[in-house]
Amino acid sequence: GHRLVHGGPNYSAPQRIDDAMVAVLEGLIPFAPNHLPQALVAIAATRNAFPDLPQVACFDTAFHRTMPEVAQRYPLPPEFERDGVIRYGFHGLSYASIVDQLGDRIERRTIVAHLGNGASMTALFDGKSVDTTMGFTPLGGLMMGTRAGDLDPGLMLYLLQQTGRSIDEVATLVTNQAGLRGVSQRSADMKSLLDHEDDDPQVAAALELYVYLARKQLGGLLAVLGGVDLLVFTGGIGEHAAPIRERIGRDFAY
Repeated sequence: GHRLVHGGPNYSAPQRIDDAMVAVLEGLIPFAPNHLPQALVAIAATRNAFPDLPQVACFDTAFHRTMPEVAQRYPLPPEFERDGVIRYGFHGLSYASIVDQLGDRIERRTIVAHLGNGASMTALFDGKSVDTTMGFTPLGGLMMGTRAGDLDPGLMLYLLQQTGRSIDEVATLVTNQAGLRGVSQRSADMKSLLDHEDDDPQVAAALELYVYLARKQLGGLLAVLGGVDLLVFTGGIGEHAAPIRERIGRDFAY
């Protein structure tokens, strides 16, 4: 089994890997240039070493294919949607695992917060994804360890047009130099940041922003579901950083 971050609009469930699928995945590289090339190298190496071994691709986007069309659509002309420019969502294998682990304990309106170096939240209705914070790429949504999350598209244009930065430099900025690491100027590691919160104002500012933005996104998913019956935290931060869980949930005590 291979975890693949992106299955595009074509795959909504695990699939047996064959030449036709590999060709489709190669065409999806522009959708996930930081993830798919390495996965395709691993698939090719495994197929070469074990040509008779069945291989299956499991897609992080597949779990979210149950989202209604309105939740998948961007406010762009229709030709972009026809070209696959929609909101896909990610971390689907994590969310599927949570649904499986909850079993009968899952509530009709459940929100799962996958908080790790990459972070997203998903609204579940009867165990199915109806909306999620990531969109076309894993760069969107929540503030993350080194990723900025949602940014004003005009800011991206400003960075490209007015600051002299190249496309590659802006990509590196929002992917590897932003988020907790960028704001704190210290680390992307939540444990380290919590250890230095009281003696480093920049770290305190980073944690304040992280929680603030997470609460805003959680509020949006509450609106989608019309309330929430169960809130689940997972991922390295979600599982181990109790102070962050408490701060995110504090204003939702009702």
